[in-house]
Amino acid sequence: MWRNLSIPVIASLHGMCFGGGFQIALGADFRFATPDTKLSIMEAKWGLIPDMGITVPARELMRADVLKELTMTARIFSATEGVQYGCVTRTCADPTAEAVKLAEEIIEKSPDMIASAKDLFNQTHAQGTEKMALDLETELQKKIMAEMAKTGGFLQPPK
Repeated sequence: MWRNLSIPVIASLHGMCFGGGFQIALGADFRFATPDTKLSIMEAKWGLIPDMGITVPARELMRADVLKELTMTARIFSATEGVQYGCVTRTCADPTAEAVKLAEEIIEKSPDMIASAKDLFNQTHAQGTEKMALDLETELQKKIMAEMAKTGGFLQPPK
C-alpha cells in the first residue's frame, strides 16, 4: 500500500528487523539504519517462504542470487551488508534524524513532481518494456508541464 501513496515513505531501522518486519521495511521508498541493525528473511527457519509482498520491492532492490541466498538460509546480516545488497539505503548513527532531514529536503520540492517521480519509478523499475517506461515518462511529464502552464511556472510546494 505504501507504493500507492503519492508521498515518499521513509523507514528508520534499528535493533532487529526480521521476517515480516524486514519485508514491511522493503516496502518503504527509503530505508535508513544504524550500522549494527540486524536483518533477516527468517521464514526458512519454519519451512516457509516470505509472503508479505517481498517479491515486488525485493526484485527492484536486490540481485536475485543474493535474495535467494538470504531467503534459503535465513542468515542474519548487518545493515552495512544490507547497503551492499541494495535493501538498505544508507547506514547512519541516527536513522530517524536522517529520515527527517530527507523528508525536509523533499518537502521543499513540487508535490506533483514528487508524486509523478515515485509513480514513474514504481511502475517501470524492473518490470515492463523500455517502450512502456518511456511512454509513461512522457505521459507523466506532460501532466506536470500542463499544470506548470496553468500556474505560469514551476510548481511550488504548499506553504
